[in-house]
Amino acid sequence: MGTYSERAAATSQRHLRSCLPRRWRHVQAVAVKAERLACLVGDDADLLTAAAWLHDIGYAPDAADTGLHSLDGARWLQRRGFEARVAALVAHHSCAAYEADERGLGQALAKEFPREETATSDALWYADMTTGPDGQDLSVDERLEEIRERYGPDDVVTRFWHRAEPTLQDAIRRTQIRMSAQPT
Repeated sequence: MGTYSERAAATSQRHLRSCLPRRWRHVQAVAVKAERLACLVGDDADLLTAAAWLHDIGYAPDAADTGLHSLDGARWLQRRGFEARVAALVAHHSCAAYEADERGLGQALAKEFPREETATSDALWYADMTTGPDGQDLSVDERLEEIRERYGPDDVVTRFWHRAEPTLQDAIRRTQIRMSAQPT
């Protein structure tokens, strides 16, 4: 693990482990999965791992603000001097733009953080959306079902996933193609 991802891991641990132990288990497993996928992203390997460690930092009590954890986390990271690109990856992870639209924060997210469509962003989405809340491996379909059950049919999170699922599935497929072309 490189220096940048080590800082990210320590930051995530400090802000999630005690207050949100279930979220912490999820984050740890996402980071391990991202490390395994690092060979797919070339020079972005450390950046991918750092973003995985930090993708849910917006749930931390001292980061939460708007209710959109991806935006809250990205802003929090930016204020603490983390690289702009890692903040942007956190801001847009796992179809966050769809949730931002549901919460009336779509323009703010788009204006503050550029969205990338790269092997790195795809790998982050894959690592997150194939890892359950307790760190277990799930298919993306199992993960979406778990989210729908946890939040219920009328929650904003369930609503945004109905629209976002095709975009997520595309990112998952692209990562799976990269994985099959290069064993991880």
